[in-house]
Amino acid sequence: MQEVYGLITGGAGYIGSHVVKLLGESGYKTVTYDNLSTGNKDSVLYGEFVEGDLADLETLDGVFKKYKIGYVIHFAASIIVPESVEDPMKYYQNNTQNSANLINMCIKHNVNNFIFSSTAATYGLGDGNPDGVDEKCLPLPINPYGRSKLMTEWMLEDVANITPDFNYIALRYFNVSGADLDGKIGQMSEKSTLLINVALQTALGNREQLEIFGTDYDTPDGTCIRDYIHVVDLAQAHLDALKYLEKNPQSHILNCGYGRGASVKEVVKAVKELLKIDFKAVESPRRAGDPPVLISKAEKIGEVIGWKPKHDNLTKIIESAYNWQKAKN
Repeated sequence: MQEVYGLITGGAGYIGSHVVKLLGESGYKTVTYDNLSTGNKDSVLYGEFVEGDLADLETLDGVFKKYKIGYVIHFAASIIVPESVEDPMKYYQNNTQNSANLINMCIKHNVNNFIFSSTAATYGLGDGNPDGVDEKCLPLPINPYGRSKLMTEWMLEDVANITPDFNYIALRYFNVSGADLDGKIGQMSEKSTLLINVALQTALGNREQLEIFGTDYDTPDGTCIRDYIHVVDLAQAHLDALKYLEKNPQSHILNCGYGRGASVKEVVKAVKELLKIDFKAVESPRRAGDPPVLISKAEKIGEVIGWKPKHDNLTKIIESAYNWQKAKN
């Protein structure tokens, strides 16, 4: 009998590589499909690897034909919010059109379990509740990045409505950070826009300064507040989602966060205190497309797929990211 593989698009990227590692450690066979525009092949520690773009239908179709694909976990996307405002068509082409290509390929090859790397940016400004947004909140994204991801959620919903065996779980991430606790993989990009990574790169001397984009928001200290989640916990959410779909033919949209927020200034202070390094942080104008507060209500994910985070601690998140950055320096 032919072995069943999972297709992991964007599996050479930051979050994808952590999921590939966890899947491999859990005994799953995987094929990582990545164009390496932002990913790194060395981060793929398990399974097969195919270099390819989701716009390349011939190569993508060849992967489905060569391997018996049992499920898809779809990460491949452009993810920088300000860039999406400046170049929206890049995001609609790479995130939305390429997702349509992938979903079409799943339909063609009768692949019915689909896990989608979505985003809290679909909520836009949320419902104005400082305690967080839940999955019932009407999605009203305020930037092309969030819209491009929401469109993919809509496509998945529409396909599931007319395809009886097709089921999906869309995981709406909040702010992901940290690194593999074994120190084998982490955020590779030197051009990362993730706050904790930028702070650590500045502390280690790889950047001249950190910019705090906007200090006049309607928040206690004037800076944006976000819900930070450890990448290892997020990887576990994907494995839990996969195990759920293997037994339960039901589609869901689920928040991935801890339900509490930290401001930009609080994160910068926490990095300085942990490392005992006083690096340069300068106040800059707001970036386009940034909501003031985005915090999750994440009870549903535990209730539906049984996800239980183990690393809900900002200091530990920063420490794991620091250990990775220091080893990489």
